[in-house]
Amino acid sequence: MPCRVKICGITNLEDALAACHDGADALGFVFYEKSPRYIDPVKANAIVSQLPPFVVPVALFVDASAEDIEAVVADNARWLIQFHGNESEQECLSYNRSYIKALRVKEGDDLQEAAQAYQSASAILLDAYKAGVPGGTGEVFNWSLIPEEMPLPVILAGGLTPDNVARAVEQVAPYAVDVSGGVEASKGIKNKLKVKQFISGAKREQ
Repeated sequence: MPCRVKICGITNLEDALAACHDGADALGFVFYEKSPRYIDPVKANAIVSQLPPFVVPVALFVDASAEDIEAVVADNARWLIQFHGNESEQECLSYNRSYIKALRVKEGDDLQEAAQAYQSASAILLDAYKAGVPGGTGEVFNWSLIPEEMPLPVILAGGLTPDNVARAVEQVAPYAVDVSGGVEASKGIKNKLKVKQFISGAKREQ
């Protein structure tokens, strides 16, 4: 089964449509104001309204208030939510939507146990741990820390680029891969060639 691809940190329609054209399965929009890839909810929803069918828009939040989350997702049923903070499973479930829970991986973590705490999630996203940084570190973690058997589909993130994504897919065999900084021209702006190369590398026959 081909690996699916999420292109995260989308901030404009041109990058969104180009990624869709090249085969992206999902697009991530960051609603964390401290991020250089933050996008205004009104602008994000305007972009989502113009996406082709079968591409999933993913709304990324970090310990956001219910009001802030509803302000983004309330008027569009297409949104999938990605929780990237310390949200409990009960909080994640409270929006009555499919969701992804991100876990930051470091030595000594029991990823199976951590994932079990979010059994209602559609998938678990594994990202590199960096103290004080909720995500988007641009750093690769040790993929061998991922157990062969996980209770939920795994989305692999953390320092992925067109140069290492094929190796990541071969080694980890994730359900999907997630990239942001690894395909950028500058923070929040995608390099279209890198996006194309990344998607091609992730989806090539293994």
